Amino acid sequence: MLMNYTNSLDFARQQDSLDPLRRFRSQFIIPQHDGKDAMYFTGNSLGLQPKRVRDYIGKELDNWASQAVEGHFRGDAPWVRYHEQFEEPLARIVGAKPHEVVAMNALTVNLHLLLVTFYQPTTTRYKLLCEAGAFPSDQYAFETHIRSRGLNPDNVIIEISPRVGEHTLRTDDILSAIANHHDSLALVMLSGVQYYTGQVFDMASITKAAHAVGALVGFDLAHAAGNIPLALHEWNVDCAAWCSYKYLNSGPGNISGVYIHERHANNTELPRYAGWWGNDLSERFQMKKGFRAAHGAHSWQLSNGNILAMAAHKAALDVFSETSMDTLRTKSETLTGFLEFVIEDVARERIDIITPKDKTQRGCQLSLFVQPNGRAIFEHLSEHGVIVDWREPNVIRAAPAPLYNSFEDVWRFGSILKEALEKYHA
Repeated sequence: MLMNYTNSLDFARQQDSLDPLRRFRSQFIIPQHDGKDAMYFTGNSLGLQPKRVRDYIGKELDNWASQAVEGHFRGDAPWVRYHEQFEEPLARIVGAKPHEVVAMNALTVNLHLLLVTFYQPTTTRYKLLCEAGAFPSDQYAFETHIRSRGLNPDNVIIEISPRVGEHTLRTDDILSAIANHHDSLALVMLSGVQYYTGQVFDMASITKAAHAVGALVGFDLAHAAGNIPLALHEWNVDCAAWCSYKYLNSGPGNISGVYIHERHANNTELPRYAGWWGNDLSERFQMKKGFRAAHGAHSWQLSNGNILAMAAHKAALDVFSETSMDTLRTKSETLTGFLEFVIEDVARERIDIITPKDKTQRGCQLSLFVQPNGRAIFEHLSEHGVIVDWREPNVIRAAPAPLYNSFEDVWRFGSILKEALEKYHA
């Protein structure tokens, strides 16, 4: 249903009064600016802190103090199985079966672990397809694994770029690249949501096309998990990894997660880096030689988990468990649509929104191509309590997160943006 937007404070406040998610805002700590809530639009980089985090971490500190090493086996959430409580909530968020997901490590570590398993080049099938301008960690990981197999990244990596004069990729161009390299393609590894443009890729179609030519498919879901509804199992995706500190609000640099489709997760013959936390729990503490893979994605774990970090992750996921991705998505589409409307109303031709207009091809984030004086406009926003981020050469990224951002936030952003544009005119 189309929303008839009005760029006014009254409209924004009316929408906030009707928002079924409005109670969640008070569950987060919002940075302050001049004694008022800042307008925080950087959940695509670091989500806000849920207020319950302090209590959750405090509980584990108390367990550590009172139980010491016995905390691994005692209490209502023994540390030896602490990660298991994330299966259900993460499965709901990414659209998987519980045994296909596990919380562990950090994102780039997990990307490396997935590449160990899912990038297995042969003399004829060795190429890796990704988007041009992928996040640097992804690029570094790809290059590292390709070189470790004795190959040259220049001959292996297929980078898909937007057409001349366009900012985002066309699905048809991705599918054509897959078809063109059908006999040499080993792995497709793309973002779920492109970090720079905010474009959502058609993961279902890409996976189907790659499988049709005999390639495997993985996704970096750093900007997708907790942002858009996902159906990884239904789409038949082979593997994926994500971080938890963006839309999942688990804290700076906090734990990552992986998804591995059950046809792979239960295949104990697949190559992987083994660690004792991935060994079957029934034998883990027998301290014997010989790795025996645990059930499902759990066998990709290496070390015992960081419980204090996991406590923060649990606090954040418990917030998500009080709603649904469909409900979050409904508000997200309306809220991001309002941000788009307000920007277009105040900016006229000064700002080009390079994120797709089609709501099915974007999440919360809008990437604003600002010229001239983009950096000065960004700094004006920052000085007046608008927290967005800057990406060279002249892009401002703004992401209204439905759990804690309001329509009034968006309206206030627009009024300050208008001031900045008037001050720094062409």
